[in-house]
Amino acid sequence: MQRRIWLIAGPTASGKSALALRLAAATGAEIVNADSMQLYRGLRVLTAAPNADEEARAPHHLFGTVDAADGWSVGRWLRAATEVLAEIESRGRPAIVVGGTGLYFAALTKGLAEVPPVPAEARRAAEAEFKQMGEEAFRARLAAVDPAAAARIAANDRQRLVRAWEVYAASGTSLTDWRRTGEPALPAEAWRGVALEPPREVLYARCDARLETMVREGALEEVAGLALRALDPALPAMKAVGVRELAAHLRGDASLAEALEAAQRETRRYAKRQLTWMRGQMADWPRITAPDAEGQWAEFAALQG
Repeated sequence: MQRRIWLIAGPTASGKSALALRLAAATGAEIVNADSMQLYRGLRVLTAAPNADEEARAPHHLFGTVDAADGWSVGRWLRAATEVLAEIESRGRPAIVVGGTGLYFAALTKGLAEVPPVPAEARRAAEAEFKQMGEEAFRARLAAVDPAAAARIAANDRQRLVRAWEVYAASGTSLTDWRRTGEPALPAEAWRGVALEPPREVLYARCDARLETMVREGALEEVAGLALRALDPALPAMKAVGVRELAAHLRGDASLAEALEAAQRETRRYAKRQLTWMRGQMADWPRITAPDAEGQWAEFAALQG
């Protein structure tokens, strides 16, 4: 295992964090977060971020370092991750980038151009037009100028739909085209990636079980803390899977059982979207398909030979 940078991608509950920790123990590597929700403080339980014991076993970077009121873009994460990777290299240590946010890995390996700043009036106009037109009509208009973005952005993701339109409206160039112009942050010879893809029925069962554990271990308290801050619901941290569902219970709009079931359902849907993205955008990455930690480690070790 002589590679200096390993990239470990996978859907939620697939076992990627455990694999990264085991690899770090075997190689002395430092771990860098590539999960857009694990960036934020105050959501450790709900986002399954490393706990204190896990962080003590290897250096961890970009976990819980951002306030929930501060919404990070892919470009901002890329700048921070690039700096961290350079620092790790300066110490002569390997690095492991692990997470489930596909755009972060795409930015590292394929490039992400710096999109010009969008004037405040353009942002406000795009928001107002979304409210006036509704998602279906707004998405159709976006598809005429940026079909890739319209197809890529999930249903009900107002923030990303508005972002894609405001970039085009302000610059005359689609968000997809801006991103095509970037250079990869990592040269191809510097990294090796793997994608975890355990059997779907195993993955979904883990998602369900993990939500139950999260509720027992403090997820409700984390969501209550966010609710007290009355943050803008459009902020990325407020869109973490489980926040909306558990908040409904805390408001008295749903029983705990109903909220848990809804959060489990959304987590399975999120995992499905992650798998779909990986199959489309990481088709050439080697796959690890074992359902258990020992099997995943054995498959990973075999790939390094």
